[in-house]
Amino acid sequence: MSAKRKWIVLLIGAAFLGFLYFSSVEQDRFRYQVCVDFRGQNHCASASGKTQDDAVRAAQEMDCSALANGRDENMVCLATTPSSVQLLSSK
Repeated sequence: MSAKRKWIVLLIGAAFLGFLYFSSVEQDRFRYQVCVDFRGQNHCASASGKTQDDAVRAAQEMDCSALANGRDENMVCLATTPSSVQLLSSK
């Protein structure tokens, strides 16, 4: 392989690694703790996301997966307003 090709491969590899780093760091911009009350039970979970809505939704999905039995209950749980939403960190 010629020296020119090696540099091209190296630059492409460095650009790819930079993209992976940037996209993974960008996904953790907001971190929230969300608590959900559903059918007499309470569960709290924390999650990160690129936006506030993404982080809150991810935490609520974790809560509902722990509280609901089956797909139908899970859908009802996800439609329920969380009992508390707390910002843990923001970048």
